[in-house]
Amino acid sequence: MKLQVERDQLAEAVAWTARALPARPTAPVLAGMRLVAGSELTLSTFDYEVSAQSTIKVPADEPGTVLVSGRLLADMVRNLPARPVDLSTDGTRVTVKCGSTTYTLMQLPADEYPTLPAMPDTIGTVGADTFAAAISQVAIAAGKDDTLPALTGIRMEINEDTLTLVATDRYRLAVRELRWTPASPGLNTAVLVPARVIGDTARSLTSGAEVAVALASGAGGAAGDGIIGFEGNGMRTTTRLLSGEYPRYQSLLPAEFSAIAELPAAPFADAVRRVALVAERNTPVRLTFSGSEVLLEAGTGDEAQASEAIQASFDGADGDLQIAFNPQYLLDGIKEVDSDTVRISFTTPTRPAVITGKGEAVPDYRYVLMPIRSAG
Repeated sequence: MKLQVERDQLAEAVAWTARALPARPTAPVLAGMRLVAGSELTLSTFDYEVSAQSTIKVPADEPGTVLVSGRLLADMVRNLPARPVDLSTDGTRVTVKCGSTTYTLMQLPADEYPTLPAMPDTIGTVGADTFAAAISQVAIAAGKDDTLPALTGIRMEINEDTLTLVATDRYRLAVRELRWTPASPGLNTAVLVPARVIGDTARSLTSGAEVAVALASGAGGAAGDGIIGFEGNGMRTTTRLLSGEYPRYQSLLPAEFSAIAELPAAPFADAVRRVALVAERNTPVRLTFSGSEVLLEAGTGDEAQASEAIQASFDGADGDLQIAFNPQYLLDGIKEVDSDTVRISFTTPTRPAVITGKGEAVPDYRYVLMPIRSAG
């Protein structure tokens, strides 16, 4: 193999492909990144669950296939100067030369590397920036407990030209609806995608205009029986779908509210951060809404205490309202609302509250947060 490629092109492709490298590979070859040089350069990684592939339109002077340590190659390329990079092989060694810098890598046995899964058929496309923002909004609510694998995923519900993304860890729920362009009319399905994979993918595909979504379901289209793929700007990834029954989240979305508060997003977030400094682990920040302000408090008894009042618009049929939340969960919701004003809709102090942006009759993003019972 022998070719020359621009450093920035190679760095972007290597960084994308390295995403699928396993932290603890079950076999030495799975720590490798495969480079196939021909009419173009294709880099790929695969750990039997997630695959990543990137293509650079650079023809090779001498075609060939090599497998080298993926993380080591990524570290090397990231630190190269901004000059053309020469890749070549000499027996069992791969040389990476850029300016006066030269690295030599030992090849891994490429014939032992697993075959990557084929990209499924494309079922639709969505704007890259919109998709990344939507995934960010819901991924914060995905679970981290691997003993409940279904909750570590983002549920993607496809109903013709509407794509609904859902995530929950049982303490909060995030739902985002957006428009997309289906490849064929009448498409109606739902799948469960690992949140970690789709989060990394969405952020990395924003260099292109659109993201193509590809899906291969098993019999009956059941989640866990197939793979999903995402592709854009010469980069693609696939991952196995998660299995398991997903909670019926619709019942957690209140249809009617007894009180509504509106607060300036940035001052509200700053106040929560300041007051939460005295909150011990798993203790709440208390919010008391009355008239034209909200009082934030944390800490009780002999502990450190903090309080701060900020302006707020509050409309409650039953007068003042006090409710308590996990401060980090509350901050996550405030941060992801795409508005300079946060609206919080309440039913009762012991029932979930819904955080949205201001003035949205049918909000496309809803963040549902369970309150914490507080003796304070």
